Amino acid sequence: MTVENQSATLAFLTCPRVQGVPAADIATVHTHLSTIVLAGARACKLKRAVRLAYIDLSTPVLRLQACERELALNRRTAPGLYLGVRRITRQQDGALSFDGPGELVDAVVEMRRFADDALLDTVVTRDGLPAALAERLACVIAAFHERAQVAPEVDTPAQLARVVDTNAQVFAGLASLPADRIAALDAALRRELARHAPLLRARARAGKVRQCHGDLHLANICLIDGEPTLFDCLEFDASLSTIDVLYDLAFLLMDLWCRGMGPQANQVLNRYLDQRDDDDGLPLLPAFMALRAAIRAHVVATQAAAATEPARARLQARALRYLDTGLACLAPRAVRLVAVGGLSGSGKSVLAATIAPEVGAPPGARVLSSDRIRKALHGVAAQARLPARAYGLDVSEQVYAAQAEHARELLDAGWCVIADAVFDRPADRARIAQAAARARVGFAGFWLQAPPATLVARVRARVNDPSDADEAVVRRQLARAPGALPWLPVDAGGTVQATARYVLRQLDADAADRGAAKPPGAPAP
Repeated sequence: MTVENQSATLAFLTCPRVQGVPAADIATVHTHLSTIVLAGARACKLKRAVRLAYIDLSTPVLRLQACERELALNRRTAPGLYLGVRRITRQQDGALSFDGPGELVDAVVEMRRFADDALLDTVVTRDGLPAALAERLACVIAAFHERAQVAPEVDTPAQLARVVDTNAQVFAGLASLPADRIAALDAALRRELARHAPLLRARARAGKVRQCHGDLHLANICLIDGEPTLFDCLEFDASLSTIDVLYDLAFLLMDLWCRGMGPQANQVLNRYLDQRDDDDGLPLLPAFMALRAAIRAHVVATQAAAATEPARARLQARALRYLDTGLACLAPRAVRLVAVGGLSGSGKSVLAATIAPEVGAPPGARVLSSDRIRKALHGVAAQARLPARAYGLDVSEQVYAAQAEHARELLDAGWCVIADAVFDRPADRARIAQAAARARVGFAGFWLQAPPATLVARVRARVNDPSDADEAVVRRQLARAPGALPWLPVDAGGTVQATARYVLRQLDADAADRGAAKPPGAPAP
């Protein structure tokens, strides 16, 4: 409910003399809780004078405090974007001014204005999400979560149960969404969250619940000087943003997945996990993503109810898409280990990334790359080059053992894995297959083959790649290449799309042979 007329404040903020720019350079944008005045190179964000069930902005002092809180929280991720808080005061003659000694009338957050097409929401709609940008985005979010304030006292199961209850209350008032699908999603969410309550509590004790962003979707990320920048965090209720870090990340993953950008969602997840020790939380991701989808479904459906055609139909279709995304995230899927081997240049890593979104629950399999594991063991970035001694037999033994052990842990937890490595030694192939056997899940091994000239051409063309293999490495591998192969040979000399289609068909056939899909964690037949 609006409790105060802010027309005088808006007239002040939109005055060309006050802003020092022509009237043509001033525009306003209205959101649920704010009015943003765009003026030249600056933006002033004014809190609306409202009193709602979940937020009270009814007085100038409360709005000032909200602005100060927003500034402090968003400067964690966007210090160059959030410039300060400006107090709007009344002078003795009744005129308004910035930061004067008179009565406090209102307050605004002053921000650096960025171009509309800098929003990641706009960027991905126009250009998609290039691999380099997806990787950088994952690293930015991982670094933010790493330094975020820890809150181990949060009862995460109770916290999430309250969110599910709130969703149910809102859905009850939305006749536009199919009741059967709402009920199915609500039941599945409650079942999954109850099943994972011990893991949720363990992660809180381990410091995985932190003061996060809370509203981390594509429209709250922008590119500033080419760098992904997180802004407009959820600042009005600390309980809604003090959450498991993977629940924070899940909003972005769900947003990408719902837009049909599964490969990008999977890449962001894998690069994030390469940076942070959070693999133990993977079994929570389907429920986290489904809960985020449910929230967006009722928010957009509520917007649709207040809209007119044709916007209403568009928003209604979007709400249904979110609802279906939530249900898809919680659909049962078999757990399996897929190993992709082959000589350097055969396309293992590209294939693994291509098929990963199709393996397991959204956003797809965890890809364990021997190249990335080797770099991590040496404490260097994935694209850094290692000396020849880092590829000795003793080091490689350590790399392959670490990969197999990590795979087994993930499989035991109920998450699908793709192991990407050369696997030209029988012992390495046997070890990765044994990881699946010990976890009692299905295993499929593929050996990629391509003409020697193709292998050499591909390694020559690599730029900023985790692999250090060059032409000399390829020729040494060719000299010792295995003869009879225990894994299914795959012609990888063509496009990655053709190779991926063939491999996925084989995986589908294997799943059909094994019978109906089993829920995560169930033993393979």
